[in-house]
Amino acid sequence: MELLVLRSWLTGPSDVEALVRQTLADGFDGIEGPIPQDKQERARLHHQLQESGLVFIAEATTGIAQDNSKDWWIPRPDRTIDNHLDDLKWAVDRAHDIKAMFVSTMCGYDAWSWQQNVEFFGRAIELEKASGITISFETHRSRSLYNPWTTRDLLKQFPTMKLTCDFSHWCVVCERLLDTEWSILELCAERAHHIQCRVGYPQHAQVADPRAPESQETLLAHEHWWDLIWQKQQKKGMAKTSMQPEFLYDGYMQTLPYTGKPVADVWEITCWMAERQRRRFATWQDAAKSP
Repeated sequence: MELLVLRSWLTGPSDVEALVRQTLADGFDGIEGPIPQDKQERARLHHQLQESGLVFIAEATTGIAQDNSKDWWIPRPDRTIDNHLDDLKWAVDRAHDIKAMFVSTMCGYDAWSWQQNVEFFGRAIELEKASGITISFETHRSRSLYNPWTTRDLLKQFPTMKLTCDFSHWCVVCERLLDTEWSILELCAERAHHIQCRVGYPQHAQVADPRAPESQETLLAHEHWWDLIWQKQQKKGMAKTSMQPEFLYDGYMQTLPYTGKPVADVWEITCWMAERQRRRFATWQDAAKSP
């Protein structure tokens, strides 16, 4: 099994050429981010990806107000199931053109009823079948998969449903590390298609610095969960697995009072995490091959 480590579009320049140059310079295998709305920008991105040999994971964020710059990722209460599905379909349709590996979607709404969730995910999985593009559903606050228990029930309802596992969000929602829900972690690992390896803790979705001694307990807990995913993926015979160290500013990174100065450098942490997980994966692979 091969590990592909990607960087987030949100932690780099918005200019496509500069983004690709930085991605290559720092040793990442590809980029994860939204498909550009503008047709010419999409063509530029596709060209740059083809020229550089980088892979691309397309992000689809559903049910949002495109013109809202504040909390743009939060689903709007007036967006219907049809609106969410239209947003997802827009990305899926264009993922073909841009040669994306798959679509990872932050979708649904935490306020939906069970019946609304069943309707949305049932139709989303039908979209996946009809399009031929893999759709991986992200575990994320404010979304349908905002907690382990709803996610467990939806996975049981839809046996082909795949996950983008960002367990940092659940640490906040549950206000604890997730080893208490080991059976759910095992089920998630069986369906895991992609990992976003942010490290969260019971009071925040991102530790200030995973390199710090005080963050070691939470870092090691997350790595234990990611190891479980790798084990399940290898058992299924997956040829490639992907991981993206999605450390961000934008409210995720803690800041000093009054000055607003970040307490750590997000890009340093991102590159450190990418290299650490590459080393860990190589060690894990070697151990898995041993008799």
